Amino acid sequence: MSQHDDFVLTTPRLLLRQWQEADAAPFAALTADAEVMRHFPAVLSRKQSDELLALLQEGISKRGWGFWAVEKRNTKECIGFTGLNPAVNTPYPDAVEVGWRLSRDHWGNGYAPEAAKHSLRFAFDKLELPEVVACTTLENFASQRVMQKIGMRNCHENFKHPKVDPDSPLSEHLLYRITREEFESISP
Repeated sequence: MSQHDDFVLTTPRLLLRQWQEADAAPFAALTADAEVMRHFPAVLSRKQSDELLALLQEGISKRGWGFWAVEKRNTKECIGFTGLNPAVNTPYPDAVEVGWRLSRDHWGNGYAPEAAKHSLRFAFDKLELPEVVACTTLENFASQRVMQKIGMRNCHENFKHPKVDPDSPLSEHLLYRITREEFESISP
């Protein structure tokens, strides 16, 4: 366990925290849900999900930040993840991206923008980043709406995702970004 493992970001309704053993089953259900994974190349097997969870956990332990587990404060239920990650699969591999993935029964409640906005606050206040990026497929309108709600703008720098078959309709991605100054101008 590292010094970063007990770090928690708190929003009015959510905790963004390090992953726990009890999160493995809800995370596996999330990554096996075809609707949740519609804008990704494939759903994940339990083994693949557990491997991804271990990578997410390791990243947080090492860096002190990453794609944190999102827990509803009132129920203590893990509903997915939100946070920051190195943007290695974008045209800006030295950048940091903000991202989210929530279980389907928690869509439409404003959890993604709430958690993502707190992740941006962490990126700008604690990591002192000059900007943060985000990306998604052309057809993922829900994620694009979240990006817009948190103040990000489409850069009009579409790119082919390096881990997706170039012939796949999921290959082309939109790139959004927000600078620290832009975030400060819209956030109290």
